[in-house]
Amino acid sequence: MKFHLGFSNTGTAIARVWLAWPLVLALCSGSARALEATPSAQDPVVEARMIHISEELRCLVCQNESLASSHAELANDLREEVRGLIRQNKSDTEIKDFLIARYGDFVLYRPAVKPITWALWFGPFALLIAAVAGAAVYLRQRQTLASASTWTAEELQKAEQQLKDGESA
Repeated sequence: MKFHLGFSNTGTAIARVWLAWPLVLALCSGSARALEATPSAQDPVVEARMIHISEELRCLVCQNESLASSHAELANDLREEVRGLIRQNKSDTEIKDFLIARYGDFVLYRPAVKPITWALWFGPFALLIAAVAGAAVYLRQRQTLASASTWTAEELQKAEQQLKDGESA
């Protein structure tokens, strides 16, 4: 008994079905849906200022992305907060101070240089200096050991004799 799909060539029909599956899966999956556009401010001046300020702020969810480029829900909320503060005629410094008071220095990409942030600013340089000093000490010790372990001609002759005696045994 033959099974007939109604196509003249069964192999072609099966190939079409297999080729159509990725398209069907893409259309049904969540990744194919377009993201909803972020509402922009009614005033372009407010929006430009908000973008300028939020480029200097870190997304608290993404951590290595600016607030301006993040798509996280918290980032949207913080951008709305910044827009509201701009509408209240707060200065850029006042807005940043408000966010620092609420979320800490971590919210800034470039935190202020103060005792609590010294490790952030000077830590990498201190580690680099320590690594160079450690490498210098290691190389000096190695050079000292290499020069101290030279054998005298008498010791070399004695070692060669012991090797020869060991081979003949």
